[in-house]
Amino acid sequence: KNCGPVFVRLAWHDSGTFDVNIKEEWPKAGGAIGSIRFEPEINHGANAGLAGAVKLLEPVKEKYPDVSYADIFQMASARSIEMAGGPKIEMKYGRVDATSPDQCSPEGNLPDAEAGPGGKFGGTSGTASTEDESVAWHLRKVFYRMGLGDEEIVALSGAHTFGRAYADRSGLGAEKTKFTDGSPVKRFDGKDAKYTPGGSPWVENWLIFDNSYFTTVPDASTDDELLKLTSDRVLFEDHGFKPFAEKFRESKEAFFDSYAQAHKALSELGCKFEDVE
Repeated sequence: KNCGPVFVRLAWHDSGTFDVNIKEEWPKAGGAIGSIRFEPEINHGANAGLAGAVKLLEPVKEKYPDVSYADIFQMASARSIEMAGGPKIEMKYGRVDATSPDQCSPEGNLPDAEAGPGGKFGGTSGTASTEDESVAWHLRKVFYRMGLGDEEIVALSGAHTFGRAYADRSGLGAEKTKFTDGSPVKRFDGKDAKYTPGGSPWVENWLIFDNSYFTTVPDASTDDELLKLTSDRVLFEDHGFKPFAEKFRESKEAFFDSYAQAHKALSELGCKFEDVE
């Protein structure tokens, strides 16, 4: 099904609820604890479409019941990146799962790509306010709350090279484009991918993980049907983000090195680990 991109999104949205400033007993701070499989978290607006990703991974859980959902979600994400040509990520496993819906994080901890009706990004409903008129400072409020920094923000944004945005999920993107209308799309292994038509990609070869996001976003000559959101453009405008964006535009190896570290860090946020054989 070529579902790698949605597995990456699932794992990130499970991890991305983490609040480094919450010092109460695990799992109050959120993070990669598998709580996204429960209502109400799976029904949060930012998680639209992810119930299907959880369902796709249920057979894995049934076959390996001793492996936590949190581990399965994060493994699916890391393997999807690697199989699409991205870096090998030195993952750690043994995550303990959240066990009930009352361990879900509140809605509002994940980032916005565009401003809301009032002209502001983010909101005040999460564990800490992410609201700001500046998209750069909205992103910082989200990621600094997780304990991550500017380099991680830019590196993780680069994963938009992989996958599509859908209007019925994020509220962004077209119904379909010339790149997502069912016509052949190359995978990293050279095969033509089978996929359900629809959505808008950031890059032309949206099932290959490379640094083309960073070469496409600042290039004014690229196709108009490719996404360039406010949260994408700011990476090449903000003085703190731009040096990393330019570095990753120039060097796929530099991007992969930074991305692998950022992905690993994100995947371990809020985790309680057990020893695994």
